[in-house]
Amino acid sequence: MEQIQAEMAALKSQIQILLEERAELTINNVISGENESPQAMVEAYRRQARENAQLSIELQGIDAAIAALEGQIKQKQGKLVRSQGESKQLLIQQQLEEAKEVAQVHAQRINQLASELAAEVRFLKACANQLSPMYWQIYYKPFITGFKTISVPYVRSDGEVWTIVNRIV
Repeated sequence: MEQIQAEMAALKSQIQILLEERAELTINNVISGENESPQAMVEAYRRQARENAQLSIELQGIDAAIAALEGQIKQKQGKLVRSQGESKQLLIQQQLEEAKEVAQVHAQRINQLASELAAEVRFLKACANQLSPMYWQIYYKPFITGFKTISVPYVRSDGEVWTIVNRIV
């Protein structure tokens, strides 16, 4: 990008030089027409162009060179815009990859905790199964209920989309 900007600066500098050269050539041959009619001024400029054909051709050449350099500047500006867009896209893509890595760590931690929680629920269920008969005898109600609907979160991915599902313990 810096190279393109440097090239654009060089082109603009060259255009400025050409504009100054054109202004010098034009100033030396300006027709003073303060008190002349518009028709007289037009005729004077035409006469000057006929008399100074070489100067007119040189001015046309300078104008053509300026137009060509301005075209190159526009082309470089387009390249710069595309380059900046690609650079921005790469930056966004890099940020996305970094965020996905962080999310992956959290998803793995959730799955690890879910596995540990499922094991703890199973241990609690085993305790409840052992205590329930005695608890019924003393308190006439169950010790713990709801084991059929106990679930833990689990994160899975098909490569593009991640899904959090509940796994029943």
